[in-house]
Amino acid sequence: MKKPSREDIQLFRSSVGQIRPVKHDRITPVRRAVSTRPQFRDRDEAEVLHDLLSDQFDPADMENGEELLFVRPGLQHRTLKKLRRGMFVVNAELDLHGMNVPLARSAVAEFLHECQRRHIQCARIIHGKGLGSRHQGPVLKRKVGSWLRQRNEVLAYCSARNCDGGTGAVYVLLKRNQGSR
Repeated sequence: MKKPSREDIQLFRSSVGQIRPVKHDRITPVRRAVSTRPQFRDRDEAEVLHDLLSDQFDPADMENGEELLFVRPGLQHRTLKKLRRGMFVVNAELDLHGMNVPLARSAVAEFLHECQRRHIQCARIIHGKGLGSRHQGPVLKRKVGSWLRQRNEVLAYCSARNCDGGTGAVYVLLKRNQGSR
């Protein structure tokens, strides 16, 4: 390798400018103070407040006994929260409008079997609000809740968000089928 000329050395030193020798080559890390405020709780509370103030919030649907909700023991609370917020992708849907009880029961059983066969994790069943049932109230709604509780493949279900049918539909969270894909 060729040694640099005196002009190159002088050009280099004039370009670099004043220098000082490095005493050590370690950088002292800057330690940030850790906040004692629970960030996730604050974020959840802010999200709830946002939901309450949004146009989609209907106080009539809140805690009025119309919501369907079921969770198998052992399912994480966080998973149920995600299901209630509609955060699972709904990959299948069954609409029971116009069906009588025996036909609806058969349709729900076939639907759940097909969901398991297709490895679907979250589905929606539209049972209606029972507005056409006159004085009987929501017949299919009560029946669907009962049928889903009896099915081993159902981990949880809850009434859907307003944009997905509200108390006239349920999100159903299913066990993952252990069979081959």
